[in-house]
Amino acid sequence: MSVQISSLVKKIIFIVAIICCFTPFIDTPLALLIGFIIAQTIGHPFIQFNQKATSWLLKFSVIGLGFGMNIHHAIEAGKSGLLFTFFSITLTLLFGWLIGKWMKVDGKTSFLISSGTAICGGSAIAAVSPIVNADAKQMSVALGTVFILNSVALLIFPTIGQWLNLSQQQFGLWCAIAIHDTSSVVGASAKYGHDALQIATTIKLERALWIIPLSIITVLFSKGETKKISIPYFIGFYILAMCIGTYFPEYDTQYSLLVLLAKKGLTVTLFLIGAGLSIDAIKSVGVKPLLQGVALWVLISVVSVAVILL
Repeated sequence: MSVQISSLVKKIIFIVAIICCFTPFIDTPLALLIGFIIAQTIGHPFIQFNQKATSWLLKFSVIGLGFGMNIHHAIEAGKSGLLFTFFSITLTLLFGWLIGKWMKVDGKTSFLISSGTAICGGSAIAAVSPIVNADAKQMSVALGTVFILNSVALLIFPTIGQWLNLSQQQFGLWCAIAIHDTSSVVGASAKYGHDALQIATTIKLERALWIIPLSIITVLFSKGETKKISIPYFIGFYILAMCIGTYFPEYDTQYSLLVLLAKKGLTVTLFLIGAGLSIDAIKSVGVKPLLQGVALWVLISVVSVAVILL
């Protein structure tokens, strides 16, 4: 229930919470939780800017993290995860279609949820929505489903990883495959450790590039009028940052500062995502789409971790 206080006080509390995200006491899961609590109590005083702010802040944070990663290690991680990524995306899209049919979820909503689960959450949904002429309701339901599950994954994956005694490499690969959105992948893997972060970020962004072939295939099979394909260009800047950090090691002190700022930027990103999750948004999702999203997410999570542990 929202607390009745003045607009100015709401803004002050919100800004103070963001400042607190830059302290060492708040990590990404806690930031997400604080944002969610603030959304349910005082509300989000800057809600109209939230989506754009989270999008840009996430991109800049990911690029900043690139300065702390080695391009040669990233290439090796990318090679090891390429085939796994392809099969996981194919499996997720196939089972998403089957589960959607079985649960009688609206076709476009089902496709959006499957695309978001298979590739990169909100970015994939935003990319294919105009191609299939999805309306605002269908898009908001899919986004709500994915964002709810992202939030849960960020909170529980590190604990499950420790319970399963996953190595840094194993956990990074699992995060990159089984968590939808880039922000939650990076947040969960950063909590687990540096090696997990490097592997998860690299494979996740490699996975994000599958937006392009998915969009092309959707255009070919869709009757929609929109033929514009969204390309995640910021991934190129992430690769450039890795190259700079690898081949110009004499600036390591400056890179460490950039990486620190990027991690704090990611913490603020997760806070903003939490602050954007209102109870009304959660209620608007509906039971069937949420069940489809949960079933699909649990399936890909269990199958991927089982393969990793083999």
